[in-house]
Order: sequence, then structure tokens, then C-alpha cells
Amino acid sequence: MDVAFVPEVAALSAAGILAGLWLLLRGMGGYRIAARVGDTSTSTIASLAAGEVRVSGVVVPAEVTLISPLQSASCVYYRTSIRERDDFGRGMSDVTEERAVGFRVRDSSGEIRVFPRAARWDIPVRFDDRTGTFGEEPAGLDLRTGSAIGMAEPDHAAAVAALLTVRGTAEIDGHPLLRGAAGRVNREYREARLTTGDTVTIVGRAMPFADLADPAEADIAAESDLPADDPIVAANIAEARAAGILLADPEDAWGNAAIPGFGIGRPTRAPELDPAASRPALASAAEAARSERTFDIAPEALVLASAPDVPLLIAHGLPGATVERHRDRFIVGLFGAVLAIASAMTFAVMLSGGFGT
Repeated sequence: MDVAFVPEVAALSAAGILAGLWLLLRGMGGYRIAARVGDTSTSTIASLAAGEVRVSGVVVPAEVTLISPLQSASCVYYRTSIRERDDFGRGMSDVTEERAVGFRVRDSSGEIRVFPRAARWDIPVRFDDRTGTFGEEPAGLDLRTGSAIGMAEPDHAAAVAALLTVRGTAEIDGHPLLRGAAGRVNREYREARLTTGDTVTIVGRAMPFADLADPAEADIAAESDLPADDPIVAANIAEARAAGILLADPEDAWGNAAIPGFGIGRPTRAPELDPAASRPALASAAEAARSERTFDIAPEALVLASAPDVPLLIAHGLPGATVERHRDRFIVGLFGAVLAIASAMTFAVMLSGGFGT
């Protein structure tokens, strides 16, 4: 029996192959995550030892938090995307922004600091909406108009100032995240966030804080695909250490910047300043204790971070929920494999002109 070549069927077959392969690859990724989380037992934070670990607890902010672009929500991680389409569905622009800051995880036994650069994130979408039929913006959209950084524990004066500040409504087309366009634009908004109080499961390497090549790697910003330990930075540090010129004391290395609270004008002790400079007021005992608790990390304290042999995984929810979610993704991937095979067979039949008479 001969089968005529039908362009529409061939196009659907090709689309089925691509979609099936995408689902298969996504499913295999889910299988690897489910296996990694399921094969590692949960440790309490108080009992952690250096090495690969799995911890589960509640997100607690560290020094600072982030303000999400689409809903102005306080968080420690966000991934935002905006897609613009014209009235005919043609793509005009796509904007994606992803950022994270260091945070802490707390369980019933204690807390541990997380440095999430180069982490893999499995975080739910909190906002998914689009413009209406007549171009009106979704009700939940609250574009960020100020700084992307917020204080984890704002002091009383900062809180009062924030309450008394009158903020204008964000101009949609003039917003830095959006390019704007002439005529009506259809936009699709998506934002995934990890916020304070969320339950997370983290698999990664516990290591002493002193072993981190650069603590600034807590902020992944646009560099999330870079390894946590930059080989050039590591080589420079090793060379300086071997030459005996590496300053181990933060006060010698950074001067006044090493004084807790100096950067916000409330140092915990008197800084060394030029005689003509204005001297800031010293922090109170309560403020000094808060600065020490927030900013100081002992060199021997264990932290969670990525390592070349142990990538960091940060997943929303308890371990059981994480494993189940990714197993479901793997099952969908198997259906994708069946779809790809069936579509490939159909496409091959169409190209060959059929099985013959």
C-alpha cells in the first residue's frame, strides 16, 4: 500500500519528534534529581560533617533579600520571564532575569548558611498571567520600581522611612524590564520565587567557610552557569598563599570595611578616619549584637555550597515531595519517548512513500 506524502502530516510528525525528545530529556533530568535526592539521607544541621549532605528546613534570610521584578515580593531567589507578542502572535521580545542571594536554612537543630551560586533550582512558579483581551495588565502585576535589594532585618528608622515613602505607579512600557512597543502588546508574565518561610530540600557539599574561594559567589546574578570555584581566582589565591602575602585577617585586608555596621553608618567600634572626616555614631549594644549575628561567619563554620564534584541542588518542599515530583516528570518523559518514536516512524513512512503494495 502506497502512502502519499502529506505536508501537514509530515509537519506534525516532525513536531512530535521534537516535543517527544524534549519531554524525554526533561524526564531524564528529573530521574537524575529524584535518584540523587532519594539516595542521600537527610542529616540534621547540628550533626553535619564536611562532605555531600542533604538537609531540609525552612528558608531564613541572611544579610539581604531580593525584591522580585513582577510582584515586588521579598525573596532570596527569583526567575522572571516576560514574553511580548503582537496581535498576530509574532514574537517581539523575550526578557529573562534570574538572581539569588545567600540565605540560611533552619531545622529543629540549628541553622546553616547557603551560598547558592551555580546551584540548580527547582522552585515553583508563583505568578503566571498575561495581558487581557483589551490589553489590560493582570491584577497581580506589581512591577518593582526601586532597588532590587532589601535588608533582611531593616532597623526601625528604615522601616518608618519605607512606610512614609509615597511610591508612584510603575509605567509599564517605560519599565527597565520592558522595551515597549508601538500599538497594543500582548505580554506573558512568569515568576518563580523562593521566599522566607518556604520549606526546601538542599543537596550539596558542606564545607568550612574558610574553604570558599570567594564568599561573593552567594549572588549568582547573571553568572549562574559559572562554576562555584573560579580556577583563575583559586590559582591567584594559592599563589598569594604560597608567597606569604595573603592576608588572613579581614581587618588588615579591608580596613574599616571589616568593621560590622560600617557600611550602614553604625559601626560597632570606632573606625580609623581622617581627622577632618565626620565620625559616625557607634552602634548600640543591641545593634552590634545583631550585626555580629547577621554578618559574621566563623572560618570553621560549615556552609552549603557548590563544588565541582558535588553540584548544589535547591528544591522546594520536603524530600519526599521533591522525589515524587521528579519521578512524575520522568514518567512523562517516557511518554515523550513513545511519542518521538511513533512520530519518527510516521515521518519515515511519509518520506519513503509507504510500505509498498
